[in-house]
Amino acid sequence: MSSKAKAQVSEQEWQTRVDLAACYRAVAMYGWDDLIFTHISARVPGPEHHFLINPYGMMFDEVTASSLVKVDLHGNKVMESEYDINPAGFTIHSAVHEARDDAKCVMHLHTTEGVALSVLEEGLQAYSQQSLFPLASLSYHAYEGVALNPDEKARLVRDLGDTQFMILRNHGLLTCADNIADAFLFMFIFQRACEIQLKAQATGQKLIPIHSAILQGIRAQASEVTKQAGGSLAWPGIKRRVARRFPGFDE
Repeated sequence: MSSKAKAQVSEQEWQTRVDLAACYRAVAMYGWDDLIFTHISARVPGPEHHFLINPYGMMFDEVTASSLVKVDLHGNKVMESEYDINPAGFTIHSAVHEARDDAKCVMHLHTTEGVALSVLEEGLQAYSQQSLFPLASLSYHAYEGVALNPDEKARLVRDLGDTQFMILRNHGLLTCADNIADAFLFMFIFQRACEIQLKAQATGQKLIPIHSAILQGIRAQASEVTKQAGGSLAWPGIKRRVARRFPGFDE
């Protein structure tokens, strides 16, 4: 199966497949997966607007480079695959990919801490250094039920704007980036910020927020702040860790 899939695609697409499979397994490694639900999608290099997404029904620690399904913006398979995709999951991802050419990778998760924070009326607060990165480029989208309504796509895109971090109310977290490495690192920081806030709030003690002037300074330099996050620096190490824990993702 792996040799057949590899022979059918370009070298650039194969590398994207390997990185995306590693990303799925990294999510499983950190315990952020939600059985077969939630998705990470990546645009295939080239002029066609084709995307890779997980086979619906496969656990995240089972995803391989070959098993990823290649689809168009409408969710139609453009390469033979024995697997189907989740239409609800692709509604969110196709909306972002279609509207944002810079969103080469879109990552959406239902982590316990992400969903818990999405329920808080105040949302993410500037309580930690980690929170400053998402707060520099953060948006919110109100819950509209399971994402099966195509009409929601326009509202989601409107709410996302040009941000790279989104809290989907009562639902979870979303990051998007120009590459898989940055999308993963953004989610790592986002998730960590949620964890820290919830643990600090759980103490019941008075919290010390980061000074508003610091937050405004970060927001004024949002694009530079996120560019300097260094996803490409951390990514090789993450892939090595994934290979030790879940070998075979690159098949």
